[in-house]
Amino acid sequence: MMAAKMRLSSGPSLPPAFTLVTVREAADAFKHAIALQEKSAGKLVWARRFQLAEFAVVLEPAEPLAEARLVLFAAMNALADTLAIYCPPEKPVGFSWPDMIMFEIGILGGGRLAWPEGCQEDETPDWMIFGAMLRTAGHVRTEPGEWKRGVALADEGIWDVDPVDLVEGFARHFMSALYNWTELGAGHEMSRWMERLQQTAGLPAVLDERGNLWEGVGAQREQRLLTDALAKPSWLDPQTQEPWL
Repeated sequence: MMAAKMRLSSGPSLPPAFTLVTVREAADAFKHAIALQEKSAGKLVWARRFQLAEFAVVLEPAEPLAEARLVLFAAMNALADTLAIYCPPEKPVGFSWPDMIMFEIGILGGGRLAWPEGCQEDETPDWMIFGAMLRTAGHVRTEPGEWKRGVALADEGIWDVDPVDLVEGFARHFMSALYNWTELGAGHEMSRWMERLQQTAGLPAVLDERGNLWEGVGAQREQRLLTDALAKPSWLDPQTQEPWL
């Protein structure tokens, strides 16, 4: 615990492309980033929490909104790549459509995306915000045995990681994912995201060029729209404003 406190007091060490903005534990990093008057690319808002890695990063898209929001898949890959360093192979990190991070069958956290209200599909947003929460330790008000949907890294035996580690790891992996997204196209990161998708009852699933998920075969295929899914984060408990327990 002492090591975690020391890490939190010093804050994450980020690559030069990022500028750290620190907020208190009670603050919401995602909302704070959206409220910033100056939203310059690379600003990373980090909330000082012991049990959650909570942060949000400002992006400046160069593409219309319909293409720019596909960056969600690159950001989710960066989260998963960060976690994979600490998680044993027999307990792989997975995705549930489209924004949820799963550890085995439990909800560990997830990501969310925001852009200016009223921005049209063919307009380039002035900014985008990607925010994330990952639960590293148990919830102060409950015991893990009481949880119905959620998990925490520490309660799964992964003790050697604290929130600062995850923020630092995300920043490095996200830079790599953005490079691939720029050089190889959004489809590269979308394909990587599909490799970790926990599919529904074994049904075939594919992503189209707009990031919508198609599940099923033939006439039974069902389309799940990315825009609808991003309107309400699937991993976020609206009462606690934290990942589901």
